[in-house]
Amino acid sequence: MATTPAKRSRLTIDLPVEVRRRLRLMAAHRDVTIREYVLSTIEERLATDWIQFAEKEGLLALTAASDPVLAELWDNEKDAAYDGL
Repeated sequence: MATTPAKRSRLTIDLPVEVRRRLRLMAAHRDVTIREYVLSTIEERLATDWIQFAEKEGLLALTAASDPVLAELWDNEKDAAYDGL
């Protein structure tokens, strides 16, 4: 059974010659393609930046500490059964 390829979007950038040379060397050093190197580097940076952005914007997971209304709802005997899970 054939699998459906993941949807992709193309991104084209112009690089200074020296940056492209270093990029090619680092990708070769890691034994990956330039595409794989760039994609993993972008994903790593996005993960870090997203955490910082989410903390700043208050987009972290809902917790009792982040939302007093939820804390009041969750702090009861019935809900206490889930605390040990």
